Amino acid sequence: MAGRGQDKGVAVGSRSLAPKQTAAQAWQAAWLGWLDAQRAQLPLWLPVMLAAGIALWFALPWAPWRQAAMLAATALAGGAALARWRLLAASALMLALGLAAVELRVAMNAHAVLAQRQFTQLHGTVAAVEPLPFGAQRLIIVADAGHRPDGVERLRLRLPAGQPALLPGSRIAVRALLSPPAAAAVPGGYDVARRAWFDGIGASGVALGPVAVTAMPAAGLASGLASGLAGLRSAIQARITAAVPGEAGAVAAAFVTGQQGAIPPATAQAMRDAGLAHLLSISGLHIAVVVGTMAWLLRRTLALSPWLALRVPVPTLALAGGALAGLAYTLLAGAQVPTVRAVTVAGIVVLGMMLGRQALSLRLVAAAAAAILLVRPEALLGASFQMSFAAVIGIIALYESPLGRWLGASQEDEAWWHWLARHGAALLATGLVAEAALAGIGLYHFGRSGLYGVLANLLAIPWTSLVAMPALMLALLGEAVGIGWGWPLAGWALQRLIDLADVTAAMPGAVIVTGAVPGPAFAVAAAGGLWLALWRGGSRWLGLAGVAAGVALALASPPPDVLINADGRQLAVRLADGRLAHARGRMGDWLLDNMAEAMGSDPADALWLGQVAGARCSEDACVADILRGSRRWRLLAITSRYLLPRSNMEPVCRAADVVVADRRLPAWCRPRWLKLDRTSLAQTGAVAIWLDGRRVAVAADAAGDRPWRPIRR
Repeated sequence: MAGRGQDKGVAVGSRSLAPKQTAAQAWQAAWLGWLDAQRAQLPLWLPVMLAAGIALWFALPWAPWRQAAMLAATALAGGAALARWRLLAASALMLALGLAAVELRVAMNAHAVLAQRQFTQLHGTVAAVEPLPFGAQRLIIVADAGHRPDGVERLRLRLPAGQPALLPGSRIAVRALLSPPAAAAVPGGYDVARRAWFDGIGASGVALGPVAVTAMPAAGLASGLASGLAGLRSAIQARITAAVPGEAGAVAAAFVTGQQGAIPPATAQAMRDAGLAHLLSISGLHIAVVVGTMAWLLRRTLALSPWLALRVPVPTLALAGGALAGLAYTLLAGAQVPTVRAVTVAGIVVLGMMLGRQALSLRLVAAAAAAILLVRPEALLGASFQMSFAAVIGIIALYESPLGRWLGASQEDEAWWHWLARHGAALLATGLVAEAALAGIGLYHFGRSGLYGVLANLLAIPWTSLVAMPALMLALLGEAVGIGWGWPLAGWALQRLIDLADVTAAMPGAVIVTGAVPGPAFAVAAAGGLWLALWRGGSRWLGLAGVAAGVALALASPPPDVLINADGRQLAVRLADGRLAHARGRMGDWLLDNMAEAMGSDPADALWLGQVAGARCSEDACVADILRGSRRWRLLAITSRYLLPRSNMEPVCRAADVVVADRRLPAWCRPRWLKLDRTSLAQTGAVAIWLDGRRVAVAADAAGDRPWRPIRR
């Protein structure tokens, strides 16, 4: 009996465990089956993990945190490799590689940064010249060894209008006011100092007097390839703007040289609002036109000779010539990130065509992204890199899907109207996918996105590819042989493109404006978009949940109520109707755009705080009462550098919740909550305040111990 009872107990125990084992085995089998079905897509996630490591480096402000993250990722990769979890090991290894890539880039790019604003007599060599609107110029100068303020070697200098046109390689002397590269204007905003540091720039400033040219550029190869290319770029820029005056000439020069500084701000804004700003940056479309046109011309020319056609691989030579033309175009345009990305993809495509492989696929795009990120990991943070790859990934994913294959399929007996309808649907689907991929990035980086970009691009891209770019190429070819008849046609074609942007941007509801999108919300939405694009089958649609979660996080994050810039000179308040009000009578355009973008308001609607009901402003100070929820907050902005009598000032300080000044305030000025003067702002940088939750964000928290943050004395 005992034996039967024990056997029964074992049997009962076996029956109770069996369902759990079966469920676990079923789950494991389903997981492995799904991974096996997605086997071809798994390599696409390696560059994503590389990018995640780079983003993690920039998200962690302090070196010990970054070092701990790298050690953890390396340990995880090693442990997963020992356990033979190859997918986890590869992912962790790429994460660690992304962290290491930024560390190496930072170490190799180390240079001095100006500590504080100063006047100096500058002597150096012009490395690059960029024309600006209204006759101004922006120079990159390599300072002479004996004239380097705080050890800064390369700096950016603005020349007002009226100065002589300079050439790269010229040696100059000029009196200048230099400052450290500007930090983020608002917490979480665009960090000019970071961009300047990775570009090797340690200071920026403005010329205070006439520039004295002490030596002209050296002739011949002695001046160096880089200086020669920069000089050629400047010469082409000057010739195009002389042959095609006005905004059309500035856009034409941007198409050829990649320099957008001469484009009038209103034209650049219209192109952004119309969704056509990508045309101003030399990227995939421009490289494709140059490579394709050159390859076609070479193939037709070489095929004219029967002897060559029978003895050499004409298609291969034509493709190689097109790739070389694209490389030369990239070097001429200054090898910016979008151009490098485009020419890298084009080179891989050309190589694939030579080998008889698929011309364009997500694997090729992934390889190009990995190559760029390993060399220039900071490119990941730029809107240009993100927009370029997002649009290309979305379009390729569309045409690798069943719908895309149907849109791209052709039949021999297909009726003309069916062919036309299918191609029209393909153009519309391509535009919708590209615009969907770009809209979120535009809102994150610029706080605004064009609503009619799909329709504008349906007209602008064919026009640019078939009319504007060929007209420019013909004009440049004519210029090379001494014939300038092609410029009027090129100017007319580009002016029509600008007119399209103006009309689109002026349409009702053409622009969506939002407040600052938090980084975590953007990251969640981007992860959802990548899930949607890179996986195959029904599980890919789970990515929509990630996109929706990112949108929900962004909507749940209210814009700040108050913004203070890094030196305390400007205080901006978000009014109840969403408009921005600033404490001083005038605010610079760059700072106004950044603050309005963070608050989700239109810069054109900004007004002086003294014009707002409930505010009282004089030449010395502004006092404003702001109602948030059930509480009234009082803000005090000191706008004068004159010493104010304590008897008048102390009661006003005591009655205020927040006091802001661009000078050091005395200890007896004690507001109820925050005192932000020159001393405290030197440590915090720009400040954002949410009054309801008494929450404060400062730019220094994101800057951490980065090398591009100037050391304040």
